[in-house]
Amino acid sequence: MFDMKKVEIEWGGKTLTLETGRVARQADGAVLATYGETVVLCAVTAAKSVKEGQDFFPLTVHYQEKYSAAGRIPGGFFKRERGATEKETLTSRLIDRPVRPLFPEGFYNEINVICQVLSYDGETEPDIVAMVAASAALTISGVPFMGPIGAARVGYKDGEYQLNPSLDETKEGELDLVVAATQNAVMMVESEAKELSEEVMLGAVMFAHKASAQVIDAIIKLAEKAAKDPWEIDLSDNTAEMKAKLKTLIGKDIAAAYKITDKSARSNALNEARAKAKAAFAEESPQTQMVANKTMKKLEAEIVRGAILKDGQRIDGRTTTQIRPIEAIVGFLPRTHGSALFTRGETQSICTTTLGTKDAEQMIDGLDGLHYENFMLHYNFPPYSVGEVGRFGAPGRREVGHGKLAWRALHPVLPSKDEFPYTIRVLSDITESNGSSSMATVCGGSLSMMDAGVPLKRPVSGIAMGLILEGKEFAVLSDILGDEDHLGDMDFKVAGTSEGITSLQMDIKIAGITEEIMRKALAQANEGRAHILGEMAKALGEVRSELSAHAPRIETLQIDKSKIREVIGTGGKVIREIVAETGAKVDIDDEGLIKISSSDIKQIEAAKAWILGIVEEAEVGKIYNGKVVNIVDFGAFVNFMGGKDGLVHVSEMRNERVEKPGDVVSEGQEVKVKVLEIDPRGKVRLSMRVVDQETGEELEDTRPPREKSERGDRGPRGDRGDRGDRRRGGGGGGGRDRDRGPRPERADNEGEAPGGLPDFLTQD
Repeated sequence: MFDMKKVEIEWGGKTLTLETGRVARQADGAVLATYGETVVLCAVTAAKSVKEGQDFFPLTVHYQEKYSAAGRIPGGFFKRERGATEKETLTSRLIDRPVRPLFPEGFYNEINVICQVLSYDGETEPDIVAMVAASAALTISGVPFMGPIGAARVGYKDGEYQLNPSLDETKEGELDLVVAATQNAVMMVESEAKELSEEVMLGAVMFAHKASAQVIDAIIKLAEKAAKDPWEIDLSDNTAEMKAKLKTLIGKDIAAAYKITDKSARSNALNEARAKAKAAFAEESPQTQMVANKTMKKLEAEIVRGAILKDGQRIDGRTTTQIRPIEAIVGFLPRTHGSALFTRGETQSICTTTLGTKDAEQMIDGLDGLHYENFMLHYNFPPYSVGEVGRFGAPGRREVGHGKLAWRALHPVLPSKDEFPYTIRVLSDITESNGSSSMATVCGGSLSMMDAGVPLKRPVSGIAMGLILEGKEFAVLSDILGDEDHLGDMDFKVAGTSEGITSLQMDIKIAGITEEIMRKALAQANEGRAHILGEMAKALGEVRSELSAHAPRIETLQIDKSKIREVIGTGGKVIREIVAETGAKVDIDDEGLIKISSSDIKQIEAAKAWILGIVEEAEVGKIYNGKVVNIVDFGAFVNFMGGKDGLVHVSEMRNERVEKPGDVVSEGQEVKVKVLEIDPRGKVRLSMRVVDQETGEELEDTRPPREKSERGDRGPRGDRGDRGDRRRGGGGGGGRDRDRGPRPERADNEGEAPGGLPDFLTQD
């Protein structure tokens, strides 16, 4: 019934299966990729014609995770998949970036690449499977795709590279690196690393390149069985005559414009040259005008690239290794927890750090289930940052991608939750942009966290490298401008500390770069990062020792798991009372870790004392602060240590005789008490009279000796279970001797105890 074609290979310890012809048969190309028990369907459709006047390539990649793939129902009010999550957006970009450069220049047919995760085994990350499925679907579709590409994830642990590690293995290791490549060259790199060297990172990229070659071979075998006939398209370049005309007309103007160092002045000069060219073709057809516009862009690229390769002359006059002037300011904003203004040339970012408690963590619902993230980095790129009028609102794919790149660069140097139990949010607002605002975010974000008192392992800096490649000649450019990014062949971003790389990202516009070029780019980036770190240190060399006065304070307290119930109370009664009374926020987890937070240290101390009072055991002979909670005829009950009650008998209130307890204390009064005795059932006998109520110091017992002998030194009380024997005349351990006779001085107020008196205070 189905003309199904299938290819299988053993790859990284699991079977990778690519099949076509059974599912989504009306698409131009559709591949079902299975790796482990993770299954991704990718379908490719392409428009057969180009819209009139279109002069760009409308490729759109959509990656979607179906909750059913993991046997889950979406959380929240709407029980179906909705807008793209951050992970889906990032994976869509991950597929788009290596695929886009492999379509021929001048091909403008619209293409949709839709990848859907249909099954997820909890171990095999679906992003790599989706990239492989997309490459295979494009290869068999017949569209002019100069692939295929392969993709692989690499981990690094104990000095060994790991191919396609599981999610847990990646977390435990030192590297999470994704590479996409053709047979001959690397196309895309995305990574997060724990301060690894350039050699280790380059080795990981080459390891992934070699592994991806196995996937490419499998896709080629599938294409040999199932590929559709290639499209016949005319992409011949007949613009040589037009280019010569434009060069004569505006070539000198363009060359002069690109020698202007100021971006605004340079843009004005280029716009004048472009207007001059546009006027020369004003009488031509719309199609000819569109071709002329594209040709003029090619002419600009040739002039700029030629100047760099010929004499190393860059647009703003710098050498290939020179970094633009840097200015860094910390404490830029008065009320934020931490802030920095980072400016490099005409690129500028205001970064702020906000510290929050556990309830400020970001809840993320995905295929792996519900989890919480305590570090967030949000990047905003308003249109005014490039002097333009444009859309201003929710972040687009580019902003999400740039923010995640900066997140990956800073995440490896963050303290653990145990060391620093805060939720951290870094916000980067780009206020000027002329090249690598994401790396400005890394630098500014690092400084703002240091300003906020976040104990980073080391400061992090980032730099963007560019490439001009013509044949075998190439030049690697440090700290590229926006125009150099636009006219160059590579955008190579490296972030790290003085000890190593924390993030590496590469995007190229040509059919890959070689190991030699990558090695030179990494070495040059190392020098640039070191220079930038030095400039950052002028603003703030180390983390501030104190948090901002406006930041919440958090103290952690570990209690025994058996005491959790006592701290929470029935239905949460106790913990709610602690929060209401002290004003501090209290969080407790299943392991007994308690986090107490407030901007007022007194509130934290009050809540901490209360909790310790609940979980700690009272000590005989120790003095505590307490509060009178109930007054009875024979004394007063005092709450101390937050959650314990004890009795101060009327005889223990003062050294002199007390007629009524109410004459000495009142409900709600703060008192200082000493623990005299704790019976086996946990009942506590307290004394006020032996404690100075002003200073809390213990006082010498000044009662007359006769009172001490008759009332004070009673010896061990023993088990109250023998009271019945004493009443029958038995001599229970610790009981009074009935032959002592009456004690007249206690007859009035210390005779037979009223009902309700604790056992250890009853008298025979």
